[in-house]
Amino acid sequence: MHVSTYLMFTGDAEAALNFYRQVFPDMEVSEVNRYPEESGELAGKLLPTRIVIGDHNIMLTDSPNVHQFSFTPSMSIFINFETEEELVAVHDRLCAEGEPLMPLDDYDFSRMFAWIQDKFGVSWQLNLP
Repeated sequence: MHVSTYLMFTGDAEAALNFYRQVFPDMEVSEVNRYPEESGELAGKLLPTRIVIGDHNIMLTDSPNVHQFSFTPSMSIFINFETEEELVAVHDRLCAEGEPLMPLDDYDFSRMFAWIQDKFGVSWQLNLP
């Protein structure tokens, strides 16, 4: 199963892409396309770029408009891990520059999970089935 999430940034999609590469070493990045030179202020910004983390497809794009917020995510991103070690490692990397919204814990229903907001304000729910 694939889950697609679209995240729009106002000029920070490149920084987010670099950050997620560090957090998820196995992340795959599709071809990166940019607005052409004749696009004025948009020149060089990312056109929609697909990244894949496990079974999850995530789209990153720079916003053509400037908002008071740095991004406009529509939902949290849910990532499932096969081992506790993977989950804890990603949790620690996201928390290093972000904010834990719900601590990594055992809620007595056979899985661990954490809810984290990264430094771009994107919410991630990390699950161990």
